[in-house]
Amino acid sequence: MDVNVDLITFLRGIAIGFAVAAPIGPVGILCIRKALAEGRLAAFVAGLGAALADTLFGAVAVLGIGAIVEGLQGQTATLKLVGGLFMIGLGVHTWRSAAFDVGPDGETAGKWRDFVTTFFITITNPGTILGVAAVFAALGPSTRTEGQVQSWLLIAGIFVGSALWWLVLSAAAAAARGHVTPSRMTLFNHGSGAMLIVFGAAAMGSLLL
Repeated sequence: MDVNVDLITFLRGIAIGFAVAAPIGPVGILCIRKALAEGRLAAFVAGLGAALADTLFGAVAVLGIGAIVEGLQGQTATLKLVGGLFMIGLGVHTWRSAAFDVGPDGETAGKWRDFVTTFFITITNPGTILGVAAVFAALGPSTRTEGQVQSWLLIAGIFVGSALWWLVLSAAAAAARGHVTPSRMTLFNHGSGAMLIVFGAAAMGSLLL
C-alpha cells in the first residue's frame, strides 16, 4: 500500500466533495437561514444531510454501480415531481415561519429533522448526480482508483469535502447573526421561501420540456 498515493486519493476526494457541494441551491439557502435563525451548529447539521447524499452519489460513481445509475435515470421524472413538491411545501413553510424559530444556538430539537430534509432534497435532485458525474468527467483519469482501499478513501474524501463546505458556509452565515434583526429575518424568510418555491416549480416545470 502506497501511503502517498492513498493520501493524494483522499485529498482528491475532498476536492470533489467541496466542488459538488459549493454551488448555492435550495440546501444552501436553508443552511444560511438556519445559521441566521438558530446558529452555526444547526446549519452545519442540516448541511451534513446534503453531504451524505453527495457521498452516496459519489460512491455510485466511484464503484461504478451501473444498475443504480440506470435506475436513477429511469426515475428522473418521479424524482423531479417528488422533490419539486417537497421544495414548494418547504418554501411555503419557510415563508410563513416566525422571524426567529428558536432561541440561542443549540436550543432546537429539530436538527435531525433538518438533516433528513436536506438529505431528501439532495437525493431527489437529479442535478446532484449530474453534478457529481460532471466533476468526475472533468477530472478524468485522476479519479480512477486501484483496489477497494483507494475507492473507499476517495468516497470518504468526498464526504469530508462536502462537510467542509457546509462548515465554512455555516460559520460565515452565523458570523452575521448578531446583525440580523427580527424584521430582517422575516424578510429573509420570505425571500428564501420564495426561492425554494421557485426551485420546486422549476423542477416540476422541467417535466413539461
